[in-house]
Amino acid sequence: MAYRISDKCVACGACEMNCPVGAISMGDEGIYVIDKDTCIECGSCAAVCPMGAPEQE
Repeated sequence: MAYRISDKCVACGACEMNCPVGAISMGDEGIYVIDKDTCIECGSCAAVCPMGAPEQE
């Protein structure tokens, strides 16, 4: 399952910088979002997030 960014996100940018396929971008709500169609479910975002915001759907 693809990952999604929960409301724990503090917009630090760590996930975006570490996504190997560029599936993460800043969303309208001031937190990052993950494009489900691009996400390859590698877990890189979850591994680097200090807040644990990326979660599998």
